[in-house]
Amino acid sequence: MTPRALLSTFDKAGVVDLAAGLVDLGWELIASAGTARVLEGAGLPVADVADYTGSPVMLGHRVVTLHPRVYGGILADREDPAHRADLEANSIDPIDLVVANLYPFEASPGIETIDIGGPTMVRAAAKNHAHVGVVVDPADYQAVLDELRSNGRLSAASRRRLAGKAFAHTAAYEATIAGWFDAGSGPDEPGLPAVIRLELEPAETLRYGENPHQQGARYRARGTLGFFDAVVQHGGQALSYLNLMDAEAARRLAHDLGDRPAAVIVKHANPCGAAVANELATAYSRAFDCDPRSAFGGVVATNTVIDQVTADAMVVAAQADVVIAPGFAKGVVDRLAARRANTRLLEAPEGRIDGPPWELRTLGGLAGEFLVQTPRWLAADPADWQVVTAREPTDAERADALFAWRVCAHTSSNAIVLASNGTAWGIGAGQQNRVQAGEIAAAKAAGRAAGGACASDGFYPFADGIHAAVEAGAAVVVQPGGSVNDAAVIAAADERNIAMLFTGERQFRH
Repeated sequence: MTPRALLSTFDKAGVVDLAAGLVDLGWELIASAGTARVLEGAGLPVADVADYTGSPVMLGHRVVTLHPRVYGGILADREDPAHRADLEANSIDPIDLVVANLYPFEASPGIETIDIGGPTMVRAAAKNHAHVGVVVDPADYQAVLDELRSNGRLSAASRRRLAGKAFAHTAAYEATIAGWFDAGSGPDEPGLPAVIRLELEPAETLRYGENPHQQGARYRARGTLGFFDAVVQHGGQALSYLNLMDAEAARRLAHDLGDRPAAVIVKHANPCGAAVANELATAYSRAFDCDPRSAFGGVVATNTVIDQVTADAMVVAAQADVVIAPGFAKGVVDRLAARRANTRLLEAPEGRIDGPPWELRTLGGLAGEFLVQTPRWLAADPADWQVVTAREPTDAERADALFAWRVCAHTSSNAIVLASNGTAWGIGAGQQNRVQAGEIAAAKAAGRAAGGACASDGFYPFADGIHAAVEAGAAVVVQPGGSVNDAAVIAAADERNIAMLFTGERQFRH
């Protein structure tokens, strides 16, 4: 009996070569209208599915393959006499291979890109994988052809593997559609989904997890490409779990610091240096000078292409484990690799890249609980910040306050940042109390932030924090406000003749 394949693909990549290989092996081809036109254009013998079923394409292409001659041929159990009798009585020929991929709903969500016949056909073939092969991924075309050429048929193991992949494909597709319907329909909080459907596939095996005895990998939503899929690694060792965590933290801050050239150095998920300047080399040198000891083995990120002058500055400074930038000028990769061959040089897409409309992290281990929240971002417009002191900040002090606030928002709580002239000279991160965070920031700044800004990610509960900021040289304090002791805190700022801004939003990060 002549084997028969049904092809119905939105993505036509590789389908002509696959079809030609099947024809060479003596297969008969049936195809939906668009695929049939492509195959006919390549000179291949193919029956349009409308001619095969005797039923025209209807309802603006909504009804094409939904026909007993198609689904009977796919679903029939060839070992069941009753099924064979039904095929014969209704003049239905068995279909041995289904090749299909679906409308691109994720790229263009809407009612008309919700595929009905495609997922139905794929699931039917996958259900009957004891007799039918199903291929949803063009990456599998060559392996399928190779096996057919070698053995004349697909093995039971191959059909089962392909069936599992097919069900995963339709599950992810329909989860995307369901998410589109769910968007913004959470029961309590606008912007949170009513249901989260996740199906993840491995994208990259990492050297290890947080520690060398832990396995680690980067996963992505099935059927999608993540930000780091577009990153090109030019040199160095394979990436680890922490390399990616710190690279993402550094990159986000670098692109959140405005339009001027910016450089950020991150160590253990926290910035230990950050600066903006008119030239990238200056910004990098200032970022490194913030905390040279912590910069050793850190992650460097910039918001613009690394030029030769900046590379020269980086070669003189302490080694970095990772450098991530929108690009590298000619000769820079070789220059940096000569400094330390193991440094990972990552070329990443340019610009700020926001994630999904919600963030998720695990809770409770094997209990399968998760925390979900809308994304952390700087929501309050600086133009709406409230001056609460008698003294207004100068324009330069406002600029320092905005810079310090942005760095503070990317630093683990409790966090205090002391900054001046576009440089974070003192960063106190991840402390259990705000006073100690301020002491660490002041010790690191060592007077270099005099006349600049002090930013606090949470409100000051007592006036002692204001006095500490002034002793560290701050001329302006920026904080959320909202403490029951705000009046006393404002009075302390007035007493020390500094300006203070309330942002109206807290920026805790854990």
